[in-house]
Amino acid sequence: MSSHPYQSYIASIFKELQAFFSCHQENSIKFWECPSCCNWSLHKVVDIKTKLFNPIPFFSNKSSWDFSKKKECDKLTNRWKMIFQASNMKEKSFLDLTDGDNKTIELTYIKGSSWLKYFCHSNSLCARALRAITNHALISEYRLRFFPREDLSCLCRLYPIESRRHILHEYRRFNEYWNPRRDSIGYFVMFLELNPNAFAFTNSIS
Repeated sequence: MSSHPYQSYIASIFKELQAFFSCHQENSIKFWECPSCCNWSLHKVVDIKTKLFNPIPFFSNKSSWDFSKKKECDKLTNRWKMIFQASNMKEKSFLDLTDGDNKTIELTYIKGSSWLKYFCHSNSLCARALRAITNHALISEYRLRFFPREDLSCLCRLYPIESRRHILHEYRRFNEYWNPRRDSIGYFVMFLELNPNAFAFTNSIS
């Protein structure tokens, strides 16, 4: 079993200490506690020497545990993004959303992920948001895949099919909030919060 570089580094320090203590029985190390408020003259000397000291690491910093963990996580995330974008896992139905800087939100696993941190505080909101993002909601556009012969016209009777785009941008039934920038995560979540029936299982005109 291979050891981590830090373990090898600590082992080498212990080896040096063992040799120091073994070479003479009177060899010892003593520590004195001297708070900085005592204004010990050597404090300033040690402070200056420490700031000027430029240590050469025994191992490269790229071998550290944090770097290794970050490198592995970045590798997995990049592979995740590649599979997600290049295969049919995303499909054409996936709703791309933008952040506050008008940039497409990319996949990430930190800080509550790219999407979940905006609506994870509510189970119902989270469910409706995921249905809308993946286009797996109980609307005509989804049912058309399984029941192509049924009458799937929109409940407003002004559109041939109840699609996600129609609900987000054109459906006047959901008129509690109106903003054309529904591709922005902030406006998208606000629309869902102010229209609790949007992309919900209860999809009848109230």
